[in-house]
Amino acid sequence: MTKPNISVKLRRWGGVRRQISVLGILALLVSIATLSRFFSIRSRFISDTLCNHDNIECQSGFRSETGIAVETVVDKIQKEMNEMRDMPVDSSAETIVARYSAFLADILGLIESLQTTGNPRENSEIRAVHPLAGRKQPSDGPAEFFLIEEIRKYVRVKPNRLGKQNFMGANGTFTSIGHACFEMKKDIEEYMDYDVGEICRDDWKLAQKLMVHGCDPLPRRRCFARAPQLYSKPFPINESMWKLPDNRNVRWSQYRCKNFTCLASSTARKGFFKCADCFNLSDHELPRWIEQAVSGPEMNLTADFLIPEVLNIKPGGIRIGLDFSVGTGTFAARMREFNVTIVSATINLGAPFNEMIALRGLVPLYLTINQRLPFFDNTLDLLHTTRFLDGWIDFVLLDFILYDWDRVLRPGGLLWIDSFFCLKEDLDDYLEAFKMLMYRKHKWTVVPKLDKDDREVFFSAVLEKPPRPFR
Repeated sequence: MTKPNISVKLRRWGGVRRQISVLGILALLVSIATLSRFFSIRSRFISDTLCNHDNIECQSGFRSETGIAVETVVDKIQKEMNEMRDMPVDSSAETIVARYSAFLADILGLIESLQTTGNPRENSEIRAVHPLAGRKQPSDGPAEFFLIEEIRKYVRVKPNRLGKQNFMGANGTFTSIGHACFEMKKDIEEYMDYDVGEICRDDWKLAQKLMVHGCDPLPRRRCFARAPQLYSKPFPINESMWKLPDNRNVRWSQYRCKNFTCLASSTARKGFFKCADCFNLSDHELPRWIEQAVSGPEMNLTADFLIPEVLNIKPGGIRIGLDFSVGTGTFAARMREFNVTIVSATINLGAPFNEMIALRGLVPLYLTINQRLPFFDNTLDLLHTTRFLDGWIDFVLLDFILYDWDRVLRPGGLLWIDSFFCLKEDLDDYLEAFKMLMYRKHKWTVVPKLDKDDREVFFSAVLEKPPRPFR
């Protein structure tokens, strides 16, 4: 009885050995073919895009990386084959198969670490454009850090379907999220946790919270933004500028006031403070920048400049600009009367400022102060700000903001600082930040802010960007 059992085991072992040999040869061939193809493609990347032909150190760095990986694969195959030869004859077939499966998985993991993510033909060209596209995402990378699948889909590299550069010279789309999103993981996952193909939740306030804290909300996929239930046609342009819009054109669920009449009231608690009377078009907004408002009647002092006197600095030279303020678009409305096109950048601080600006027939730009302006260099004639850039702001942040404003202003363009207020003890430091721009001073005034106490002052200026010819 013993001999037949031994012969059966030997036959079984022989069959398993033959299967293992076939699989081993197949795995070795796949490994060599994959690595060879990867090496040739990668060499082409180096010579064409990432390294200079004469840069031997750069080229050898990539070759050494591939060589080490190949040696590791070969060593693992040889070691496993030696261990298989020394394996006891009485080992079961299940043990052998399980051991060999783990071995193959290890080899495939090494190969995967060398390959670019996905199809080599598609990703080889992406590698040439973006140096990180060909590397396997680390376990703590953006796509692995978040649990919501929609965030993971957004962050991953999106290769061009044709496998070649598009008209912009890119081989794929590289979407990103800021570091603040990692600190606000719970909030951004809540924002991106939606039903694909359905109506989005009414959560713009959460999106704005993310924006203000430096985590711009990601675009949503197949999620339709909510609209007012009974949207009505806006008023014609000859009526809309100085008339409160239809209440049905705003989603009021996130505001204390539920209609424009409440917002225009001087007694209602609106949930915001920097623009308490902005919605009062007839009394508060209509005379602004046209009629002089004296903050200190007994001293005849004011921090306000009028639009006609500012435009007279550059007759016919102010055509387009940006108003970076908290408001309902009155500055843009007034400038429109002087044939100047102004885009109004603001956020919805307790009231529907963006909706109000759009319903008046003006252009709202939904933008926070910590973002780079979406304009090209040297393109705007005018940049105006009021009620937003004030003495709360950090000096380093102010530098970033002012120099980005300088970037988009054209040579000879005007920077209009309108009623910037701060503490007296901080005034010199803030003025120094504006002086560092080395702009030409057309108007420059400092007056006391008398509505509360004598600790605060107003600063207003109209400054002209110098030519700074290219060197």
